[in-house]
Amino acid sequence: MKKLLIPILTLFIAVYIGWSQLNRPNDSVGFTDQNNTALSIAFDERKSGFQTEGNGIVIRILPDDNDGSRHQRFILKLEYGKNLLISHNIDLAPRLSNLKKGDAVAFNGVYEWNSKGGVIHWTHHDPNGRHIPGWLKYNGKTYQ
Repeated sequence: MKKLLIPILTLFIAVYIGWSQLNRPNDSVGFTDQNNTALSIAFDERKSGFQTEGNGIVIRILPDDNDGSRHQRFILKLEYGKNLLISHNIDLAPRLSNLKKGDAVAFNGVYEWNSKGGVIHWTHHDPNGRHIPGWLKYNGKTYQ
């Protein structure tokens, strides 16, 4: 019985957190110290593959990646000083129109570590419904 208690509690907590994240209104998103700390720790510890959110300032617009699924790409400067590549699938979600250097963008997606600061992807809905939907927020509009 004791051997099952910890896995069951862990599962319950994970489901609760996931459920509360999915049921939050979109307008409640902001960059918090918790998000800032999670991304900073993930970078330092080379962790990947987890859903996160935050925001930053666009410091560079990159050409679209047109190999396979098309992705709009840009780099954000985060509050704690790291840069983060956003790779937004524009075959599944609308492009952020008129995006330019200096603009603020909020994100929710999956973080993947790399030596340059990391990448956020899955910033869109999953047409197959198997993945937590991500999003980008820009100029008062949500892109998913």
